[in-house]
Amino acid sequence: MSCVSEPHNLLQRLSDAGIDFVVVGGVAAVLHGSSLVTRDLDVCAELTGQNLQRLRDAFRDLHPVHRIGPERLSFLEVPGPGASLRNLYLQTDLGALDLLGTISGVGDFDQVRASAVVVDLFGRKVKVIGIEQLIKAKEVMGRQKDLLAAMELRAIAARRDLEP
Repeated sequence: MSCVSEPHNLLQRLSDAGIDFVVVGGVAAVLHGSSLVTRDLDVCAELTGQNLQRLRDAFRDLHPVHRIGPERLSFLEVPGPGASLRNLYLQTDLGALDLLGTISGVGDFDQVRASAVVVDLFGRKVKVIGIEQLIKAKEVMGRQKDLLAAMELRAIAARRDLEP
């Protein structure tokens, strides 16, 4: 399994490409104060034909390939022009990037974006899934690591609620 070595560069490229996205998953948990270690960057975005082309243009020099499936097809060639996708799992020279159209327990991109908080990261304004929605998503996933993350995030949220 490959890890994301430079999430800031991936986030900067997504932002600079004009793609509306929300950081979700482990990186979002870390941004909310979690001590998690994550192996990829997960974002929620609409994977329309236009956004896929923006992604291709932004990541062309990073040799993006589909990481699901044994063929490891080039994202620069597959899917064809005009296609839209639900999810996209890429491996790039900077690490793994998962682009998700929906987040289990939360909903589609519009629902995820509606609850997002904006943070300053690497000179960019970046949307991050709200902590309560992230907890829901982690609990719905149901894997041991996600349930542990949800517990930690609940403690972080409770501590924030107590702060003046």
